[in-house]
Amino acid sequence: MIRFFAAHPTAANILMFIIVLLGLASLPSLNKETFPEIKLNKVQVSIAYPGASASEVEEGICNRLEDSTDGISFLEERSCEARDNIGIMVLDMQESGDLQQFIDDVNAAVDAITDFPDDAEDPIITELGRTSSVASIAINAELSQPELKALAEYYRLRLLALPQVPIVEVSGFSTHEFSVRIKAETLRNYKLSIQDIADAIKQQAIDLPAGELKAEQRTYQIRIENERRTAEGLADLVILSDEKGGRLRLGDIATTIVDEFTDEEMRVELDGRPAALLTVSKNSSDDTLTVFNAIKDFVDAENAMLPESTRLVITQNRASIVQDRLTLLLRNGWQGLLLATITLFVFFSWRYTFWVALGLPISFIGGLMVMSLLGITINMISMVALLMAIGILMDDAIVISESIEHEYRNGETPLQATVNGIAKVGRGVLASFATSAMLFGSLLFLKGDMGQVMGVLPVVLLSVLTISLVEAFLILPHHLKHSLEKHRDQFQQQDKKGWRHSFENRFE
Repeated sequence: MIRFFAAHPTAANILMFIIVLLGLASLPSLNKETFPEIKLNKVQVSIAYPGASASEVEEGICNRLEDSTDGISFLEERSCEARDNIGIMVLDMQESGDLQQFIDDVNAAVDAITDFPDDAEDPIITELGRTSSVASIAINAELSQPELKALAEYYRLRLLALPQVPIVEVSGFSTHEFSVRIKAETLRNYKLSIQDIADAIKQQAIDLPAGELKAEQRTYQIRIENERRTAEGLADLVILSDEKGGRLRLGDIATTIVDEFTDEEMRVELDGRPAALLTVSKNSSDDTLTVFNAIKDFVDAENAMLPESTRLVITQNRASIVQDRLTLLLRNGWQGLLLATITLFVFFSWRYTFWVALGLPISFIGGLMVMSLLGITINMISMVALLMAIGILMDDAIVISESIEHEYRNGETPLQATVNGIAKVGRGVLASFATSAMLFGSLLFLKGDMGQVMGVLPVVLLSVLTISLVEAFLILPHHLKHSLEKHRDQFQQQDKKGWRHSFENRFE
């Protein structure tokens, strides 16, 4: 096969162009992210229980979830956290299990629970680890908490309207509530108690389905919505009424109705001023740098229009790590290629040197093609593997090219020198590759989250080295043979004069 590719330039060039074209075509599909995607194999069940304390959530939610999930297959570990107003259970599946079947089992177990508290909301079951954070945007403004929350929600919708931004969440606020203040003498005048007021508000704060209305061609969902979501709406709520149509509204007896956020400790400040946080995340199919660039352009455009008292500030920028490592990889790549080319030119002709040095970019491009086929992204671990490959992959090409040039100097024809030169060092090159494969391939046997992260390194490294091996054995020999044929006279004369003759004598 080596003789065939060396003697047939069309076959060698076609193979080279196929590797380059497929590699370049795969570049757009290579996502960039901080770390490799880790399959957490975890499922979260969250159930809201409005108005309940942590102990009530423990009794009414967590205990029932734990009892119902006892018999789930491949369940390794579970924990339920009871907070005020909500209970959250996380179930961890064994590595040998099937995640989709595990999710189905959890759904079935939760659906079988029929004695949740009446006020508990429907369970929400989600698979953890499908998203990762890209950056956060702090909205810094001298506004009240409700106004700041409304501004954050406005920018959240603006960001979600961008096609590059998939997920945006608002944080930095505690529980949102309305405080109703009523004087004691007012309650006595109307023979009311605080509990009466609370019951009236609770009974009329309705947001429930009320059945279906079926027509000939379609069905209508009926829903009763009477929740008061503003202070003005709450003030209009009827507390007392009589047969004559008289009505006493909450706004008639309340001194103030305050729209506020209760927990001061959960508030966020930036540079001593109130702030809201927008956390932008991505799915596994999204590119970190694409999402971040869209965020940055949006923030720059908004800050150019906003007054000085209101600023959007990018914080917790995880995309910078990816950008820095990618820059480091590109810089080390061209520096390594330049230094290797200069060193090779000292010993070989410029054409010979060019084809040997070309093995580096071809191997990298081919390695990116393999990464795309295997679904591996450009991340911290894969870029470490590519950095390591820079120092390894040119060894094969240099050893083979030196052996071919040595055979040619001993009087063989270019074709015979190519075949014999590769034959002499081929076993050593293959043994070197096998050593690297066994050394780094052992990382594939690691288990758990660490195994998923470190397993990327040998796959990427060996992908690049494999393409380097193909290039060194099948593509490079033809180009070196062609260089020897084109510069036959130069090789015959360089032993008699010139700086190379002087250098090689001193080197010997």
